[in-house]
Amino acid sequence: MVNRVPNPDDLEPIEMASIDELRSMQLARLKWSIGHTYENVAPYRVKCDAAGVTPADLNSLEDLSKFPFTVKDDLRQAYPFGMFAVPQREVVRVHASSGTTGKPTVVGYTQNDIDTWATVVARSIRASGGGPDDKVHVAYGYGLFTGGLGAHYGAEKLGAMVIPMSGGQTPKQVQLIQDFEPDIIMVTPSYMLNIADEFERQGLDPAKCSLKVGIFGAEPWGDAMRKEIEERCGLDAVDIYGLSEVMGPGVANECIETKDGPTIWEDHFYPEIINPETGESVPDGEMGELVFTSLTKEALPVIRYRTRDLTRLLPGTARTMRRMDKITGRSDDMLIIRGVNVFPTQIEERVLAVSGLAPHYQIRVVRDGQLDVMTVQVEKSADAIDADSNVLVSELKKGIKDYVGVSATIEVCEPGGVARSEGKAVRVIDERK
Repeated sequence: MVNRVPNPDDLEPIEMASIDELRSMQLARLKWSIGHTYENVAPYRVKCDAAGVTPADLNSLEDLSKFPFTVKDDLRQAYPFGMFAVPQREVVRVHASSGTTGKPTVVGYTQNDIDTWATVVARSIRASGGGPDDKVHVAYGYGLFTGGLGAHYGAEKLGAMVIPMSGGQTPKQVQLIQDFEPDIIMVTPSYMLNIADEFERQGLDPAKCSLKVGIFGAEPWGDAMRKEIEERCGLDAVDIYGLSEVMGPGVANECIETKDGPTIWEDHFYPEIINPETGESVPDGEMGELVFTSLTKEALPVIRYRTRDLTRLLPGTARTMRRMDKITGRSDDMLIIRGVNVFPTQIEERVLAVSGLAPHYQIRVVRDGQLDVMTVQVEKSADAIDADSNVLVSELKKGIKDYVGVSATIEVCEPGGVARSEGKAVRVIDERK
């Protein structure tokens, strides 16, 4: 289906620069980023001082391993703006992602950051086979989630026509695709299959619609889902990768001519792979946890941010820059449900907030058709045997939806009904594999 390979003349020079030129740029930008962070982000400076390192200790890319990691909890502890490296008057936008404490992790952007973000997303769309003559249907959610606005600004930067549909309203998604005839859709892969189902419910063949390219991200997906989407929808399916703490979508993107894993835009994001148990760096090609250092971010620079995503770094193919393999899992207990980050501790907080429920619960995630379904099984507390189960179900269901952001099926059982473990409690059973 590859028929939209970008013209080499349309690429940015850095995309095809030599390895030496790229590494030289990275070192210069890394020195700036570490200095900027050390001088302006007090929580990270405290970490550096405790580790006995300063920006003067960075003389090569290899020296980056001397510096401490940044983790999600650093952003939670500094909520809302304590990790910002510029005065608030210079921040033109904030986004946020869910955390484990009920408070989101907040990220900020200067105008330069917004421009950089738009540039890497535009580059990602171009790598996917898009161009200024295309219409781009954005079905990622808008708002504090980075997906919708990240895709939107990138498509505009490329010069494409943007259709800012956002998520949900599946029948209307189909209507607009039929009426507006977009060339590209940007959405989660599972929701793309839901859209395909809706086409068929309406007696339409999704493979005959106008879409030529789908740029899919915000949740793990593999080659089996790529094959199903491409066959059912008659388009090229490519992978976009990102996370709000590092920038948002557009940190990496597959190239349509190879579809062999997302190319990391290394002029803005320096990748490492570490052993998740020891924190030691491992060579390219070995599996481990993905770590990113921002090279050009002003408002919220991150040094050695632990993504918890498990993958490996591979040599560049369609571009000079390295690729990342498909995400195989996570080094923590986070689930991704329909593009939303969900931690078991978030569910636990909502369980404990409902009078009449005991702190014994289990989360089961299955794939129903093309969508993820989460069921939370929980016990009544011993002193609430006579409580109305329907009331407890309603209260917990609403709490999870309001505070975590996903819908869940709730099963309330009698005391002792949730399976116990003699060792570490099994909180999550993920049957989507």
